[in-house]
Amino acid sequence: MTRSIPRPQSATSLPRAPRDSAHARSTRYLVMMGVRVLCFVLMVVITPYGWYTWVFGLAAVFLPYFAVVLANVGEEGKNRPAESPERVLTAGPSAPEAPAAGDERVIRIAEASPDESEQEPRA
Repeated sequence: MTRSIPRPQSATSLPRAPRDSAHARSTRYLVMMGVRVLCFVLMVVITPYGWYTWVFGLAAVFLPYFAVVLANVGEEGKNRPAESPERVLTAGPSAPEAPAAGDERVIRIAEASPDESEQEPRA
């Protein structure tokens, strides 16, 4: 049986913090309740009464339901694809460039072991 190695969680694919999610949901709720209050005011203030009075009245009645439902729906329902930061990185050169003809330089580095450095050089 093969075990898959778990990959570490990417910071770009993590869900929002609960505090940020709650703040966004409460802001959405308060905006919808503000629209509801505005609908009540417009329903009473705008005269002569007509079909739009019924639209404002229905919006004032049904907006609380939608506000509560949308406020209770968190980010769990939204599946965001994982974002890979490697996609934006460009690849470097695949192979080093070959030296031009006639421009061949050879650099050799020799490392002496500690035992050889204490001995006298051979003649």
